[in-house]
Amino acid sequence: MLVLSRKRSESVVIDENIVVTVIEVRGDKVRLGIQAPRDVPVHRSEVLASIQKNESIAATESTSPEKNSG
Repeated sequence: MLVLSRKRSESVVIDENIVVTVIEVRGDKVRLGIQAPRDVPVHRSEVLASIQKNESIAATESTSPEKNSG
């Protein structure tokens, strides 16, 4: 893991096409601005975990055999 210190309005560039900028620091919260190409998904980690869980559930349901009802 790369750990950097940034001040407000300073940025980090990832792979020349993703820019993460510190917008605001207030107490223990940091607001970030993220510029990325439209084809690059950007999610908060908890949102991504929820998406992956839902996709896993959907995949399991679509591949499991249907139960016969009698």
